[in-house]
Amino acid sequence: MAQYVKKDDDRDEEAEYSPFSGIEKGAVLQEARVFNDPQLDSRRCSQVITKLLYLLNQGDTFTKTEATEVFFSVTKLFQARDIGLRRMVYLIIKELSPSADEVIIVTSSLMKDMNSKTDVYRANAIRVLCRITDGTLLTQIERYLKQAIVDKNPVVASAALVSGIHLLQTNPEIVKRWSNEVQEAVQSRAALVQFHALALLQQIRQNDRLAVSKLVTSLTKGTVRSPLAQCLLIRYTSQVIRESSMNSQTGDRPFYDYLEGCLRHKSEMVIFEAARAITELSGVTSRELTPAITVLQLFLSSSKPVLRFAAVRTLNKVAMTHPMAVTTCNIDMESLISDQNRSIATLAITTLLKTGNESGVDRLMKQITNFMSDIADEFKIVVVDAIRSLCLKFPLKFRTLMGFLSNILREEGGFEYKKAIVDSIVTIIREIPDAKESGLLHLCEFIEDCEFTYLSTQILHFLGIEGPKTSDPSKYIRYIYNRVILENATVRASAVSTLAKFGAMVDSLKPRIFVLLRRCLYDNDDEVRDRATLYLNTIGGDGSVVETDKDVKDFLFGALDLPLANLETSLKNYEPSEEPFDIRSVSREVKSQPFAEKKAAAKKPTGLGAPPAGPTSAVDTYDKLLLSIPEFSTFGQLFKSSAPVELTEAETEYAVNVVKHIFDRHVVFQYNCTNTIPEQLLEDVTILVDASEAEEFEEVATKPLKSLPYDTPGQTYVAFEKPEGVPAVGKFSNVLRFMVKEVDPSTGEAEEDGVEDEYQLEEFEVVAADYMLKVGVSNFRNAWESLGPDFERVDEYGLGPRESLKEAVSTVINLLGMQPCEGTEVVAANSRSHTCLLSGVYIGNVKVLVRLSFGVDSTKEVAMKLAVRSEDEGVSDAIHELVAN
Repeated sequence: MAQYVKKDDDRDEEAEYSPFSGIEKGAVLQEARVFNDPQLDSRRCSQVITKLLYLLNQGDTFTKTEATEVFFSVTKLFQARDIGLRRMVYLIIKELSPSADEVIIVTSSLMKDMNSKTDVYRANAIRVLCRITDGTLLTQIERYLKQAIVDKNPVVASAALVSGIHLLQTNPEIVKRWSNEVQEAVQSRAALVQFHALALLQQIRQNDRLAVSKLVTSLTKGTVRSPLAQCLLIRYTSQVIRESSMNSQTGDRPFYDYLEGCLRHKSEMVIFEAARAITELSGVTSRELTPAITVLQLFLSSSKPVLRFAAVRTLNKVAMTHPMAVTTCNIDMESLISDQNRSIATLAITTLLKTGNESGVDRLMKQITNFMSDIADEFKIVVVDAIRSLCLKFPLKFRTLMGFLSNILREEGGFEYKKAIVDSIVTIIREIPDAKESGLLHLCEFIEDCEFTYLSTQILHFLGIEGPKTSDPSKYIRYIYNRVILENATVRASAVSTLAKFGAMVDSLKPRIFVLLRRCLYDNDDEVRDRATLYLNTIGGDGSVVETDKDVKDFLFGALDLPLANLETSLKNYEPSEEPFDIRSVSREVKSQPFAEKKAAAKKPTGLGAPPAGPTSAVDTYDKLLLSIPEFSTFGQLFKSSAPVELTEAETEYAVNVVKHIFDRHVVFQYNCTNTIPEQLLEDVTILVDASEAEEFEEVATKPLKSLPYDTPGQTYVAFEKPEGVPAVGKFSNVLRFMVKEVDPSTGEAEEDGVEDEYQLEEFEVVAADYMLKVGVSNFRNAWESLGPDFERVDEYGLGPRESLKEAVSTVINLLGMQPCEGTEVVAANSRSHTCLLSGVYIGNVKVLVRLSFGVDSTKEVAMKLAVRSEDEGVSDAIHELVAN
């Protein structure tokens, strides 16, 4: 009995045993001598070839001599009549890839097999010959290959067609001569032959768009029987649809009827391929999506996991662009939350989070709670990101969603998972003001038992920024000081800085904060002691309740008003002397990022990695930059900076974009220029601006760029004066003027003499939306009521015929440049009316709220009712004038 138990214990080890474990190349090469025996043992030879193939696939390399010896030995095995051994011979010859002078040895044997009566020999011989031969030998066997393509045996025909697909990469001219035979093979009744023939025919014609279009047109009429070939044809049809334009008169897409017809095919793979192709059409409408969504909805209840996964993954992608179209599938997807396959369950949940309505959030959260403990961290992160998006979409549900996030934050999990939750909570706090206090308390509770130093320090830093602004800052002090007592030196130092921020920002807490900071003077870590000493001496350690000096706050906690890269360069160049380093000598000019860095930084960080909202925004950075330029230092506070507007096309000699900086009485255009020609240096770079179509603007100052080397971005500025507080608009044309000097590539030195040159740039406009800041509100109804009806203006407008209600809503939002609230920018499919809520801050820091009511009739004529409330009567009128004009 004991022996049986022992055998059960060792069962796992036996299951992992590999017949190839421990084999060595030298030993196998010795065994390969059996190929030379007068009496061949087919079974033994097959085993040795298997070992050789294993070594080759594991990455072992044979020397030229070893490969040649094995190759010549293998050629003797053509004498054997064993079919299994012959197939192994074909495989080893393919893997060894013999050189041109060695190929001749086996060519005759392979050509003999190619014309053999045994179909298995013929098919494999074709594959091997096409793999190892060059163009010269290929012309000799081309006739046989053409015959093989139309052979009655599907195995032989498929082998020839697949070989043609591989040969097309190396000998395209020869393969293109087989078009007639391949065309005939496309009509084959064998499923695989038709599939391979269609693939080869498309590759032969892929560079001729008209030929591909004709191929698709002829085959979509019903001559394709193979489901595999049908899937391939659907993909080629989608490609043709992408490259052709929609019929502008009827609004129909070419070949759309074919894709819709494939949704009724008897093969599930064809149905899915057609549904996916329809959902991926560019600019797909709700009417076009409906049949595809219906089919995918049926797949959601399939007994096959692969169909359920395919359907829910496709619907997940559709939900990103057309969430309303997927809502009909919500009930079916809710049943998938408990699916045994965790990938399916995760995709179902994230899709529901994208498509769910506000009333169903609570029910959905209850279902997700039971599910979260069963999935891996990587799936949990996807769910957390979806919950964050849902919370921003429905701000009034933040308590439910924040509560869920805080509960899963207490559970076990890795660093990336915990960081995703913390980032989500931080984002919600920043975007929804009402969520601040509860969110900060959740973070405080988390750091009480946080094992990750990075997260603890980041949360403490965030607490120092947001905590002092709350109604009762004192309740966070206990959590912060606990870190000084219980944590490692890095977290203790961060906690000391956070305590000091509370002391500096909240005067009533100063005496208690000073007591805590004095205790930190006896810490065993020098960084903690140094910080405590610095803060006590600068904030005022006498315990008196006085307001902290603004300069001290800026020094200790303010953002550095000069680029770190410039400071680093200045410190490196500083030579120790009697004169101390002067920080005022550091250049404050911000250099633009090179192209590679721009691409890398394109993905904006969220949560803790994102810059804090408000004071350290892009406007703040630009404000400090412009104040450091004497010509613009008297313009006052910067109101808004636009996103860069490209003035040149991609891949041109010079890349230029413009940022519009809006002040109360001035507009400054910052032109970011990059020289993309290595052999040129540009000097005295200026922009000549023609403002003849902008009558209210008057040019008052310019700041030229002295030098613009290759791939080193620089800025030049032009400032205009405009009427105070007026949203003046106009069009500006621009010419780039510069002195160009040739650069010696070997030395990098520029010539002394240069030539003046000009480069025409694109025009750009200052529009009314440039005078409006996008600022959201968490509860639009409360904000609307608080502004009151005193300065409310209401009027109705006809917007004329529009493609859709969605297009009309988008146009008005872009015109006003305001922030949509509570997800009202999303227009339901086929709806005849819609209400959109917008908020923003108008130039002069005037708060503005807008309520838009849209309606569309049967002729697609759109009417709009515009209601505006603001803190200034003139601003309410200005918004109406903007729409009226």
